[in-house]
Amino acid sequence: MAKYIERYQKRRLISSYFSVALSIGLVLFLLGVFGLLVLNTKKLADHFKEQITISVFLKDSAKPSEIEQLQKSLLLAEHTKSASYISKEDAADQFSEDIGENFQEFLGYNPLKNAIDVKLKANFVTPTQVAEIADNLATKSYVEEVSYDKPLLSLLNDNVRRISFWILVASGIFTLIAVLLINSSIRLSIYSKRFIIKTMQMVGATKKFIRRPFIWTNIKLGMVGALLALLALGGFLFYINDTFPELNLFEDAVMLVSLFAGIFLLGIIISYISTYFATQRFLNVRTNDLYY
Repeated sequence: MAKYIERYQKRRLISSYFSVALSIGLVLFLLGVFGLLVLNTKKLADHFKEQITISVFLKDSAKPSEIEQLQKSLLLAEHTKSASYISKEDAADQFSEDIGENFQEFLGYNPLKNAIDVKLKANFVTPTQVAEIADNLATKSYVEEVSYDKPLLSLLNDNVRRISFWILVASGIFTLIAVLLINSSIRLSIYSKRFIIKTMQMVGATKKFIRRPFIWTNIKLGMVGALLALLALGGFLFYINDTFPELNLFEDAVMLVSLFAGIFLLGIIISYISTYFATQRFLNVRTNDLYY
């Protein structure tokens, strides 16, 4: 009978520890996902900004040497990410493919122009800077027209600022919630041992001596939970990187290492602080109050 009770208590203890570690791991994983989102907000915004295209349409009279010189000068410019020459024939083939019929047979000629599609680096994708670049290109004698999507550009910049702000706010709120959830899990674990704490105190054990095993146990649980969170976060990171390779999530190794180290340390720190104050509460409470 005694062995059965002992095994039952061990199972309950292991179940309690597993529950705390899993709770910590889940909360830290979600916190890590938000951390990734915050750290990659600029990268995501830059990716969308760099999809904005300035189309430089060239006159039919433009010489090949002028076109080549313009393309080279654009590629050398600090604001250019890419500059691709698209002949009127290639543009016609693409347009015919998009609409599903050969429009040249209907019109009898190709109305499209030779063009250079320019994509800018994200730091230069603002309404003012794009307008300046477009106006400068339009001054060249062999340029027919310079076109880009002005409404989309303005909308993109406004939304990037708005989304970045709300992501920071949401991350701050979620961090607070994460701390409170981990603290609650540890406090419940300590609550179930409140009579043991008070018994140790009544037989003369010091507060430091009583706190030490509880703190060390929950720090280890915090470490286990953090490791579970990091494993899940690593899997999530690989999945997102495979799905959206253009984001290059593994490009900044220092940022990722810092994030993973921060999550691991956060698991330890929150576990330590929560355990300290939870045990302190029951050390200071009167014996009669332990029943309430």
